[in-house]
Amino acid sequence: MICSPLPSGRLLGLDVGSTTVGLAVSDLGQRVATPLRTLKRTRFSKDAADLFALVDAEKAAGLVIGLPLNMNGTEGPRVQSVRQFARNLQNLRPDIPVVFWDERLSTMAAERAMLEADLSRAKRAARVDAVAAGLILQGYLDYAASLAPTVPAC
Repeated sequence: MICSPLPSGRLLGLDVGSTTVGLAVSDLGQRVATPLRTLKRTRFSKDAADLFALVDAEKAAGLVIGLPLNMNGTEGPRVQSVRQFARNLQNLRPDIPVVFWDERLSTMAAERAMLEADLSRAKRAARVDAVAAGLILQGYLDYAASLAPTVPAC
């Protein structure tokens, strides 16, 4: 039997970059993703503590982490860095399930949406990673919803 990769409940979406982590959250029914904020990265232990505080505050059931694949679908150094970030998180909190989601073009789509909303350059810079995390999470939610009738939850 194939089971849903993440349990029911609120999910957090992450757009992990070298200097920031964009954060988004889903509703309890896992239908809608909402951008939250951008976490400025410092050192891993502090980043993880900040992230786990958000996981606990939101009572998140799991993490959806954007995987920055190359346009041809291959994995480069950025993918390795994101996978290591996720492994490090899971070493600290193995109780929080993680799935990866293809994030190709999410930042470009976020920029385009904010341009269409006529946000200033400063506002776009402050929100782009959170909006990208929202797009990553929404992509996963839409995919998971399309499987819901055929994939039982465990």
